[in-house]
Amino acid sequence: MAQNIFKGLGIALITPFTQDGAVDYDALNRLVDYQLDNGADFLCILATTGETPCLTVEEKANIKQNIVTRVAGRVPILMGCGGNNTAAVVEELQNGDFSGIDGILSVCPYYNKPSQEGIYQHFKTIANATNLPVVLYNVPGRTGINMKAETTVRLARDCKNIVAIKEASGNLEQVDEIIKNKPEDFGVISGDDALTYQMVACGAVGVISVIGNALPKEFSRMIRLEFNNEYAAARKIHYKFIELYSLLFVDGNPAGVKALLHEMGFIDNVLRLPLVPTRVTTLRKISEILKELKL
Repeated sequence: MAQNIFKGLGIALITPFTQDGAVDYDALNRLVDYQLDNGADFLCILATTGETPCLTVEEKANIKQNIVTRVAGRVPILMGCGGNNTAAVVEELQNGDFSGIDGILSVCPYYNKPSQEGIYQHFKTIANATNLPVVLYNVPGRTGINMKAETTVRLARDCKNIVAIKEASGNLEQVDEIIKNKPEDFGVISGDDALTYQMVACGAVGVISVIGNALPKEFSRMIRLEFNNEYAAARKIHYKFIELYSLLFVDGNPAGVKALLHEMGFIDNVLRLPLVPTRVTTLRKISEILKELKL
């Protein structure tokens, strides 16, 4: 099995936009620098939080190249490459530009709701189409289908370049089952900020975080404390952010974290339709929490 290098704090990087709706590359560069200066261990780009379905092919290529250049090899970069048409994903893997990319994050096929065997064959075909490490992404709340623990473990055992899973089922029993039965070098990565403390305590190797866009230093410290078996200190940080976890998702993702970043002065609070900014009441609560946290 290939080595999993995606450990610790991964950032599910947003795509900032200007007031006229264009990609804001200056803000993107500032965000990348901010992440790397404050504890990010790897970046996850062009995935859900990056509003990738609403980006053009040209924009995605430019964003990828911009981030690769800015990071300059300082941390690994994981890039979203998935879909519900297996052949189309294979074509992208075989013909796309993945220079500077250290692995791909591939989401479970959505909408057409395949069987567990269909999910297995989908990911096996994708793994065979690339030499890059593959991180599976199970997020049934978005895809409409849950990849069961036995399917994840089967893929981990059968495909040498499937190195990890971003597990966002919200089911800690399923997480435990994967960790108990997986190959030793296969990593389980939290896909849910609110469950990261619990998942790392169970044996997860890190998180691909939304809140980390805004608070990488604090969230990174929580994870490192857990890695060091300092659970009481880590739990204090986890409890400090409990209300913020829910606020960031109550009006959808990345609306919440973009509101938070806007309040911190990083970006304009702009999303692309069909996504819209958070409600005013949510924004006010986020602002109040920032003041309480002195951030």
